[in-house]
Amino acid sequence: MELSKILSIGGKPGLYKHIAQSKTGIVIESITDGKRTSAFASEQISSLNDISIFTNDEDVKLEDVFKNIYEKEGGKKAINPKKASSEEIKAYFESVLPDYDKDRVYVSDMKKVLKWYNLLVENNILEFNKEDDKVEEKEESKDEK
Repeated sequence: MELSKILSIGGKPGLYKHIAQSKTGIVIESITDGKRTSAFASEQISSLNDISIFTNDEDVKLEDVFKNIYEKEGGKKAINPKKASSEEIKAYFESVLPDYDKDRVYVSDMKKVLKWYNLLVENNILEFNKEDDKVEEKEESKDEK
């Protein structure tokens, strides 16, 4: 799983895969319908790898939050943020990230995280394997040397 290639673009619904670089921006592909289009440098583009969630101690990478949800749900989809009440969403989020900062993480942020998680699982993009973690750890130790 490579979250650095998955993008969120301000003003556009859903998530996108980074396909290629172009003269004026980047070529992206919608995860939901596979349509390709361009995103320009003037748009607010965020890689999911660069997003963190505020906690009372230090920020937690979105990938770690996804991993917690994945483990809790056994690789299945999480609760539907459109159908759940605010209180249900808060309780669920607290079960996967107990020390999230309740003053700075809003219900709208939690809904977005759950929506993204469900979208990635639905499209078989989000998978965590213990072997992948070992490979990543080996690569990180090589980088440190």
